[in-house]
Amino acid sequence: MSKCNIYRKAFGIILIISAGGLLSLTGCGKESGADRKDSLVVFNYGDYIDRETIDLFEEETGIDVKYEEYLTPEDMYTKYSSDVIDYDLICTSEYMVEKMKQEGELLPLDKSGMDYYDNLDSRYLDLCQSFDPDNQYAVPYLWGTVGILYNEDMVEEEIDSWSILWNEDYRNQIVMQNSMRDAFLVPLKLNGHSLNTTDKEELREAQDMLMKQKPLVEAYLVDEIRDAMIAGDAAISVTYSGDATEAMDSNESLNYVVPKEGSNVWFDCWVIPKSCRHKREAELFIDFMNQEDTAMMNFDYIYYGTPNRAVYDALDKETQEDETIFPPEEVLKKCEVYQYLGSEADRYYTRLWKELKAR
Repeated sequence: MSKCNIYRKAFGIILIISAGGLLSLTGCGKESGADRKDSLVVFNYGDYIDRETIDLFEEETGIDVKYEEYLTPEDMYTKYSSDVIDYDLICTSEYMVEKMKQEGELLPLDKSGMDYYDNLDSRYLDLCQSFDPDNQYAVPYLWGTVGILYNEDMVEEEIDSWSILWNEDYRNQIVMQNSMRDAFLVPLKLNGHSLNTTDKEELREAQDMLMKQKPLVEAYLVDEIRDAMIAGDAAISVTYSGDATEAMDSNESLNYVVPKEGSNVWFDCWVIPKSCRHKREAELFIDFMNQEDTAMMNFDYIYYGTPNRAVYDALDKETQEDETIFPPEEVLKKCEVYQYLGSEADRYYTRLWKELKAR
């Protein structure tokens, strides 16, 4: 079973994938091939799907897929809000699902025609109800955790706490996520607070801890963390579980842990925005991705946790017991799902983050 490259990589330009090849969307209006009845415009994270599954969907259905990629949920939302392209289907993170739902930007799903929806494990559907009650708007695609990836050849003690990220012994050997909420979750959980807090005193305290930590930090990175850890350029990093799996496959000295104070368990989901022109085709695409063979192809390509029970049951025992991909229940109980905190809290978080980065 192969493991993929970096999953959420940055791209210099945005491309659309179609049966006819690669087309740039730059400068295109709403008419850019999306008004055909047998077409579908899909928006997803970069390198977050096995492209062969798109080809198979096109062959099986005759539906032409225009496929566009983005780096972060915030980038996606900005592009979506520009109203340049009528997206039919978007894959994004749980807090963005909640934000778009609250703003009336999502259409409810018609699951009556989805033959493979039952492949999804009810445990993950239940967790998704924290941001999508009754699973009305979102279908989980992949999931994972945020934790610490560390090099056992460079770290002497056993790591089980976020507190290691303030250890002077690892000055200039620590890499933090260049992501506002993933950075703030570290001091928040270490202090026993919810990662969804909007309490200004708790957030200021977290910012103060990040300020004190900053002289120890080698860099704030996202996708580059994996390569830095594989190369031994850093000893400790805050990392997504899927990136950790890939890194550990390339460097046997690396290990991953979800700290005892708890962390984030995240979900990336398919949603249908109100800009959708081809709702039935979008629902067919979601259902196709839930087929066991298609979902297995995507799991094999990306190697993040799959919510698809049929895929999980078909995996070998070693993979099923890989606690980085499928953490045990006692770990999940310590983790929280991100929630959308509202525009006022967003602005406050952003202000604190900018102050931290500017220092």
